Amino acid sequence: MDRSLLKKTVLGAALVLTTGLGFGQADVICGSLTGSTAGGAGPMHLGSDGNMTAYSIGTTSCNVGTVALNWFQSGSNRHPLIITNMYRIDHGAIEQIAVSWVKHGFCALQQTVCASCSPVCGGCCSQLGVGCSDPYSASLNGSQTGLGPRFEINAATGEYPWPFSTAGQTGTTLFKRLQVNQDDINPMLNPNALYVGEAQYVAFDDAAAGNDNNNASHRMITVGAENAFSGGWYLNYDGPTIREEPAIFAWQDADPGVQLTAVDVPNDGRFWVGANATDNGDGTWHYEYAIFNLNSNRSAGSFAVDADSVSNIGFHDIDYHSGEPFDTTDWTASTGNGQVVWSNGTDYNTNPLANAVRWGTLYNYRFDAPGAPVNGTATIGLFGPGQAGDPDSMTITVPVPEAAAGGCNPADLAAPFGVLDLTDVQAFITAFTGGDLLADLDGNGVLDLTDVQIFSQSFLAGCP
Repeated sequence: MDRSLLKKTVLGAALVLTTGLGFGQADVICGSLTGSTAGGAGPMHLGSDGNMTAYSIGTTSCNVGTVALNWFQSGSNRHPLIITNMYRIDHGAIEQIAVSWVKHGFCALQQTVCASCSPVCGGCCSQLGVGCSDPYSASLNGSQTGLGPRFEINAATGEYPWPFSTAGQTGTTLFKRLQVNQDDINPMLNPNALYVGEAQYVAFDDAAAGNDNNNASHRMITVGAENAFSGGWYLNYDGPTIREEPAIFAWQDADPGVQLTAVDVPNDGRFWVGANATDNGDGTWHYEYAIFNLNSNRSAGSFAVDADSVSNIGFHDIDYHSGEPFDTTDWTASTGNGQVVWSNGTDYNTNPLANAVRWGTLYNYRFDAPGAPVNGTATIGLFGPGQAGDPDSMTITVPVPEAAAGGCNPADLAAPFGVLDLTDVQAFITAFTGGDLLADLDGNGVLDLTDVQIFSQSFLAGCP
């Protein structure tokens, strides 16, 4: 069975089991990323201002659920929202290079891009029928009057205020649109780079049904000829739309060594964490991590990785624009207690607009270290408040330098190493109950009572 068919079979079974699609729920996905044929068969080139160029990606939505999807325009916050992003894959990393504002939906046609369609009406409707698709051209998604800010949206619930702020406002060529610095796509500066377009839908009834983790799709992009008149490069699509996978999956497609992990925050949304380790060929390894926030409203304000003796610590984010109120100050990194920690340096109560990994954005973290990769721990520090009893952080297993993978004995699983405490107990329980081989203390590939016994004996023995 090929990868796409296997994935859809597993996904379909999981959705039936966990979200009850068979019992009547809407489920919107991005069925295709589209563009313009004016100068390039890809994202639409809308003009430049200095070294920045505005583009727009067209999108086609599909309702793969079993009931009609709400698409009410006037006086209502019950219509889907659309965002688009661009990324560059180069030097072993994926980096986000552009964000758009939010396109507010206003009318659903009843077409058949994804499947046979059970139309709600014969034309422009306030719902999208089961199996039906609705196209928004690149020109329409780039129309400034219908674009609103991201900060008003709770992507975990699909809720937003109506009317949205800046409705009807226009501005310069770049205003609200997908903005790309030409240095980021200049073929002479990026000769081996790959580029990815991404589109994501957010809808209240889709999120309420628990079907919002499949709403982002991506499509590869190539850079075409330079347009000397308006500046910048035309862009072309390269291959079909990869449905229900955000752009971070293209990093794994480009380098199968990339490890991707879904991180689902209780009562919130999902992050995707990508990690990779490559041999520098000089006795050191390069460690590359990316956090993509698909739809977490709580966002991320810190990221920590188990590592010692690191060098060349790096960070990359994407800046908001056109009046989005979020701070764009880069995160700072610190080392100590067996960890590298990146942080925005504040908390939600002090500055709720601080720079955080908010929905629809991807941030990068990197360093070099002498240790070869082994399984270790990374921790996402959640920025916004949760419900009572919700965690303040999420811990996952990623490749880390070997020297940081453990401590004084097999029970010393979490920083600070050299000390056995509640943190180690929590790390073992989380790994064991989650099927994570970090808890496979006897190394036989099976989590069983033997691992529990080894942990208990090692913990009671203590550190020297």
